[in-house]
Amino acid sequence: MNMQQMIAQAQRMQRELKKAKEALYTQEFTASRSGLVSVTMYGNKTVKAVEIKPEGLTKENLEMIQDLIAACVNALVKKIADEEEKIEEAITGQKGGVGF
Repeated sequence: MNMQQMIAQAQRMQRELKKAKEALYTQEFTASRSGLVSVTMYGNKTVKAVEIKPEGLTKENLEMIQDLIAACVNALVKKIADEEEKIEEAITGQKGGVGF
């Protein structure tokens, strides 16, 4: 493969990565814990919604609810990072890819 072909291939991969990233960033991911808390996040890691069941809203449950929200957010961030890695690997053929 000559240098010009390598450059063209790299540019194609960049376009594919950009398109896949844009699609991922608008995708919604949801995690829930204990049936009390649910968090929805876009693939760009922006939180769309936090839902808390009314029965979970007691003074005694405050710390638990906070922990559940944090657990949901952390699970979503990991899930999105895993999706990014899968996309990069599919396009570049390399685990870890070229980074978003």
